[in-house]
Amino acid sequence: MNISDEGITELALRLGTQLQRLGERVSTAESCTGGGIAEAITRIPGSSAWFDAGYVTYSNAQKSAQLGVPEALFPLVGAVSREVVEAMACGARQRSGARFAVSVSGIAGPDGGSPDKPVGTVWLCWADGERLFSLRFHFDGDRLDVRRQAVATALAGLSRLVVGENPAQG
Repeated sequence: MNISDEGITELALRLGTQLQRLGERVSTAESCTGGGIAEAITRIPGSSAWFDAGYVTYSNAQKSAQLGVPEALFPLVGAVSREVVEAMACGARQRSGARFAVSVSGIAGPDGGSPDKPVGTVWLCWADGERLFSLRFHFDGDRLDVRRQAVATALAGLSRLVVGENPAQG
């Protein structure tokens, strides 16, 4: 997938329009994207009406401190896992009070991969207060490509979630 900055901005604008119609807010919990989802959202004028908080928790210690991810998860499943992104999304929702949240943890490269989790492995989770949807992706390309694809996928999934669809499909 080759997505442009303009394409990411369009996804963020669509999300904002949907959230404003509902009178709802969203928060983000990011690791490998380093705040890229929140940055895309705040490109949109007036996003303060529907964007609540962005947590950039690159270290495991900060995932625990800021989002309440149980420290015991990291040695069991690793930071790049379903369990961790689900805990991150729940923590972002609970701490911010936003109805919707998205979380991301992955290996953007160029180093850090393993046979089980190669470079390009990214877990995303979308939460709406009642449900969690998690999905593992493998994105191709260099570090920038992996991060950009993760941001676009996160925003597109949020848009689907906000209108009642499964964000992990489509």
